[in-house]
Amino acid sequence: MKKTTASIVAILIMLTVYLSSCSVIGGIFKLGMGFGIFLVLLVIALIVFFLIRIGKK
Repeated sequence: MKKTTASIVAILIMLTVYLSSCSVIGGIFKLGMGFGIFLVLLVIALIVFFLIRIGKK
């Protein structure tokens, strides 16, 4: 039983080191920044598309 408890404690310590809150928040912000850039490019592409379409008439 002590061996299992020691293993669980070791796994929990490793998880807290590898999944620290700072790295999780950093990953969320990187994903948000990438999504934001994608949305800005999409809006610019739509504006250009409508300007070209209006210019043809």
